[in-house]
Amino acid sequence: MVGADTAWIIVATALVLFMTLPGLALFYGGLVRSRNVLSVFMHCYAIACLMSVLWLAFGYSIAFGGDGLWWGGLDKMFLAGVTADDLAGTIPEVLFFAFQMTFAVITPALIVGAYVERVGFGFVLAFSGLWMLICYAPVAHWIWGGGLLAGGEGALFPVAVNDFAGGLVVHETAGLAAIIVSVILGPRGDKTKPPHNPGYVMIGASMLWVGWFGFNGGSQLAADGGAAMALTVTHISAATASLTWALWERFRYGKASLVGIVTGTIAGLASITPASGSVGPVEALIIGAIAGVLCQEAVNLIRNLLKIDDTLDVFAVHGVGGMFGIVMIAVFGHGAWLSQVGGIVVVGLWTLVTTTVIVFVVKAVFPIRVSKDVEQEGLDLAIHGEQAYTNG
Repeated sequence: MVGADTAWIIVATALVLFMTLPGLALFYGGLVRSRNVLSVFMHCYAIACLMSVLWLAFGYSIAFGGDGLWWGGLDKMFLAGVTADDLAGTIPEVLFFAFQMTFAVITPALIVGAYVERVGFGFVLAFSGLWMLICYAPVAHWIWGGGLLAGGEGALFPVAVNDFAGGLVVHETAGLAAIIVSVILGPRGDKTKPPHNPGYVMIGASMLWVGWFGFNGGSQLAADGGAAMALTVTHISAATASLTWALWERFRYGKASLVGIVTGTIAGLASITPASGSVGPVEALIIGAIAGVLCQEAVNLIRNLLKIDDTLDVFAVHGVGGMFGIVMIAVFGHGAWLSQVGGIVVVGLWTLVTTTVIVFVVKAVFPIRVSKDVEQEGLDLAIHGEQAYTNG
């Protein structure tokens, strides 16, 4: 099965990169005002490039370079000692590196949704790079690299945290980081404008949905029945959450919107991510059904009650969804309650502390926020010298 496994993970790697470029870029880009769409594209594209280089230089080694409890060390910086013939399980290690690199790309890119339309470009790059290395890579090691939360001798909990594809590693870290950055950055001057292109949002969400088959199905690291089940339950949860989001939106506000139903899709995908290696179709149906309502109510809590301008609802959809999926693993008996809840707490504390420190360090060097004039003019023209749309 080595050849089949390798072929599948090559495809899965391409699918996960496709989630960021162009999936997430279009999803986020359609949600902002027309004067800021190119800045969102630029953020996603530049982050993808920078994270790829940093993953090669340090990130992969920190996450998967060794078997320490806290980090993997630096022995595999720049893939030192890794050849095309070396295996990680049944696939080439260099392919495992590439697959995990796409996760390191999309996780800081998810945070983009929290600070769009008002953030400095230099801050975005410096923050994203440091955050991936200091916050994300160690958490990946704790759970997937045999570290602190992986069970066994010296681990924090006797039973490993069950996080198949990133409910904690990806979604909780990105969601909590989004809240921290949003609070420190402050709200936009004008929050009244609707999404400028709901069509972009739907197209981007559709690309994310397709890419998620590689995200979850590829996490099996094999072309087998486990990958097929992960793909299937991913789809069921996404479809169900889309419907319950739309139904709940229709019940609460009188109309079911396109932006709403596709946001429900992402909520269902984030919620099934940690559980996709454990649950069956009926359990996925339940997870998706609850996620469509739960994440929508989280949007209302963050946006309207707490008045936090997490602009594109990163925490409510990804953070809440990912943590909900982690808990549901224990509810369905596929993980230990202590490990699942304890993992949420440990990863949450680490993320809150490291993100706060990184934000304050970076903003001492790079302005975190653009001027009021630039925010009013739009980041596309003022920062990048380009416009997506013209009148002529």
